[in-house]
Amino acid sequence: MAKSDDSAFQISRRGNVTIIRPAPEIESMRWDLIEQAAEFVLQPIRDQEVPLVLIDLNHVNYFGSVFLSLLLRCWKLVSTRGGMMVLCGVSERARELLTVTALDTLWAIYDSEQEALAVLESE
Repeated sequence: MAKSDDSAFQISRRGNVTIIRPAPEIESMRWDLIEQAAEFVLQPIRDQEVPLVLIDLNHVNYFGSVFLSLLLRCWKLVSTRGGMMVLCGVSERARELLTVTALDTLWAIYDSEQEALAVLESE
């Protein structure tokens, strides 16, 4: 399992699925730090021909526009390569933000990592 230098993200693989687990610190990360972490997060996606990505938000209660921007960058890279990106473990507060911004229409949201993996592994 790889970790970014600031430990804001853990990245692991399960079969063909890249699992990205943000730490609670992303709730208050500054733009410049997210930008640095973006390369760490995006590299494993670039390495896959057809990326399958699970963003596990179990340890994150809320996030703002800076993290939303990173999610959109991930999604854009995944979708342009014919892949799939899903979210799991989304808190009520974060789910509300995704609904208000209509981003919940871009990504399937699952309650558990097991549910999300089952969908991605069937791709």
